[in-house]
Amino acid sequence: MPPAAAALDGRALAATSTPAGSPIRAAGILAALAIAAVAVPVVADDYWYNAILIPFLIMALAGLGLNLTMGFAGQASLGTGAFMAVGAYATYNLLLRVPVLPLPFSLLGGGLIAGLVGLVVGLPSLRIRGFYLVAPTLAAQFLIAWTFNQVGWFSNYATSSAISAPHLALLGRDLSSPAGRYALTLASVVVVTAVAWRLVRSRTGRDWRAVRDGETAAAIIGVPVSRAKLSAFFVGAAVSGVAGALWAFAYLGTVDARSFDLDRSFQAMFIIIVGGLGSLSGSFLGAAFIVLTPILLSHLSGTILGTGLDGGQIANLQRVVFGALIIGFLIKEPNGLAALLGSLVDRLRRLAHRPDPLGEDR
Repeated sequence: MPPAAAALDGRALAATSTPAGSPIRAAGILAALAIAAVAVPVVADDYWYNAILIPFLIMALAGLGLNLTMGFAGQASLGTGAFMAVGAYATYNLLLRVPVLPLPFSLLGGGLIAGLVGLVVGLPSLRIRGFYLVAPTLAAQFLIAWTFNQVGWFSNYATSSAISAPHLALLGRDLSSPAGRYALTLASVVVVTAVAWRLVRSRTGRDWRAVRDGETAAAIIGVPVSRAKLSAFFVGAAVSGVAGALWAFAYLGTVDARSFDLDRSFQAMFIIIVGGLGSLSGSFLGAAFIVLTPILLSHLSGTILGTGLDGGQIANLQRVVFGALIIGFLIKEPNGLAALLGSLVDRLRRLAHRPDPLGEDR
């Protein structure tokens, strides 16, 4: 093995064989889970569930799927909305045509079907690389939406090609209430995130990062480049498919292909850019920014501007301010909120462990 390749392989192994996180980080994750599972249901009302918590969790999951493909494996994609649509329609048909299948298995099946579609969409990555991959994923975005609109079987021959959420229940418990849909979404996000966390620290995750950092060098050290690329598309699309099913059934209730248009794909891309590429926590931080900022701007514009502007003007002003915030943030911290938060934690840690300059005189 060439010395440079051996050094690259050694650095990759060293980067992934270290402990997964500090006790402080583990304690923070456990505290966040406790708050989300115990404290939030006590204090949250229907508005918080429907307008903030559920869309935040689902879009964090969609961002996570894209982050696995683009952030960890370096494979550009604009097909997140299409994969979400596949997951939604596949889960709907599984629940409709296989009624004995429990809800969790229907979600899993919808995600796997979306993963298979992502695998097919990722085939051009074996011949092209970089942002040229945007072209086939963009084509899939329009082709899949057209298919769901034109082929009535997918929507059970509904006149508008729309699908509606069936009765959500698990083990005899009704999940149709806002609190029940939040519990379903939270449990799904926790399970999928735990699997993704384990995956990115496995051999597969090391292969993804090696391909992202240098495809030629990765091939030299024996990384199966083709398998790594296709597995990244499969896993990323599967996670996005679960997010799409939750978006249809736990959030909106009724969707059609237009609910997963190109804007949804751009939204997922903004999430990982703002949150941080190649960071699991960045998907959640970016989703919080994308979901909460428009709500805050809406309240601020109503408070500051009052009734001086109509609704359309206020909406356009919110888009301008929102875009300016994203641009300014990327200029200030191009590595995303995860890197900004990490640097802040490191700075606080150094301040806490700084030796007392007067200690020797005491």
